[in-house]
Amino acid sequence: MTHYSFEFYGFTFFGIILARYLIFAGGTQLLLDRVGRQSVSSAAIVNRFGLTSATMGDIKLAVLSAAVFAIGAAAIATATQAGITRIYLDIHQYPVWYLVGSYVIAIVLQDAYFYFIHRLFHHRLLFRWWHHGHHRSHPPTPWTSFAFDPPEAVAHALFLVGISLLLPLHPIAIIAILSTMTVWAVVNHLDPDTLPIDFPHHWCGRWFTGSAHHAIHHRQYGLHFGLYFTFWDRQLGTQSPKYTQEFADVTH
Repeated sequence: MTHYSFEFYGFTFFGIILARYLIFAGGTQLLLDRVGRQSVSSAAIVNRFGLTSATMGDIKLAVLSAAVFAIGAAAIATATQAGITRIYLDIHQYPVWYLVGSYVIAIVLQDAYFYFIHRLFHHRLLFRWWHHGHHRSHPPTPWTSFAFDPPEAVAHALFLVGISLLLPLHPIAIIAILSTMTVWAVVNHLDPDTLPIDFPHHWCGRWFTGSAHHAIHHRQYGLHFGLYFTFWDRQLGTQSPKYTQEFADVTH
């Protein structure tokens, strides 16, 4: 493994993370705008794509978040060089099934961590400083997907640092985790009308979050804190009865 400085890793990861956000969030928003050209005015399209003050606020927070995550990633890379983390580079060090298994374990752990941290962010003493920035856009857009206040970004970055210290992970699994997180965050902040008409009434809407599930959170802050799965919301009473009932009415 070639060794680089912390600064090199920081600047490199910052560029990668920011580019990933711009490509996924910006590309998705551009696609939605093109699809909607026949139903909305050109002025509305321009505003939705990037000129509203709320969208610019989202992008500014996303740049700050990219810097925070880059510092976390640089810390992980530097610690890996020193043999501190559990990250392994030889793909044959563990069975192939473990590569998939470690990804699944990490996703499940991240969802649980996100649920409880997210719920904590909404406490009246923390919300203004930790999470308010994420809720400035009404309704949210793909640009909102990575718009975190700096303390919230630190909390999310710490999960990645922590899991690299506890769980053996190959870079392939790490890339898969980060890709899932990025895509899911963008999907969760789409207009629910962009999804198939039977979602969330499709079977997967019972188990997985999505734009219909997360849109409720942006309207009612005390509901729907999950990242990937609806498990914790269902178990701890933070899932909207209306969402659950609508699902039941269509599928039974």
